[in-house]
Amino acid sequence: MNETSRNQGWAITGAAGVAAFLFVVGILNGSYLALAIPVAIVTIFALGLVAWVGYTIATIQVEADASPAVLQTDVVETSSDSESEKPAAATDAA
Repeated sequence: MNETSRNQGWAITGAAGVAAFLFVVGILNGSYLALAIPVAIVTIFALGLVAWVGYTIATIQVEADASPAVLQTDVVETSSDSESEKPAAATDAA
């Protein structure tokens, strides 16, 4: 992490602190705008996200693969395969 990123982080933290302070002062003064402005911002932001998701779903162009390739990890090992790979046990005991 470089120094520019740290400075941006501290600037964001400071701005959030100032906004919180102004919000509390507005609430204590009984200001309607202290509640209305943050609620409006959050509502518009949430509706923007919903619109973006809807637009993305509506305009995405994905074609289904006719025959998907089987990955090696998708192959299930059967008991006959695992037994054939095991070395034969010695039968004569000396």
